[in-house]
Amino acid sequence: MSLSRPTVHPVEAPPLTEAAVHGPRVRMKDVQGMPGTKGGLFLRLSQFVFAIISVSVMATTSDFRSATAFSYLVLAVGLQSLWSLSLAFVDIYALLVKRSLRNYRAIRLFTIGDGITSTLTFAAACASAGITVLIGNDLDKCALNHCTRFETATAMAFISWFTMSPSFLMNFWSLASH
Repeated sequence: MSLSRPTVHPVEAPPLTEAAVHGPRVRMKDVQGMPGTKGGLFLRLSQFVFAIISVSVMATTSDFRSATAFSYLVLAVGLQSLWSLSLAFVDIYALLVKRSLRNYRAIRLFTIGDGITSTLTFAAACASAGITVLIGNDLDKCALNHCTRFETATAMAFISWFTMSPSFLMNFWSLASH
């Protein structure tokens, strides 16, 4: 009787990879301030709070529509608050499920979004500061306008932009290091 027997064929060892030769590649640990960290969440919440204060103070004045720069400030800082709040939710989710947000596409989206919103916020804050100086110092019409509120809203927009800068720089750094 002729029965077939299974035959074991030798398998060649796979070639050594770079990781096997030089050791495993170590990833940079998440630096506080990057997406998905407690520092990143703190920055996002700070951006949101200062942006909401700026919008609230400016929107409560009756004559903020008198200057285009003030309307632009409300629009830009409103967009900033929505962006920061949405990314704060993403950070909360990442912290709860203990997931790293080091995906290249996500970092690229965060970097582009942070760059656009921070540029808009900075431009709006600068324009509003210029109009506030014009009204207060050059025209000397603070008695007729709400100069203190305009200055407060502009200062909050600058602080919101200031807290946005580390987020943008961390994301940009992470994007460049990929």
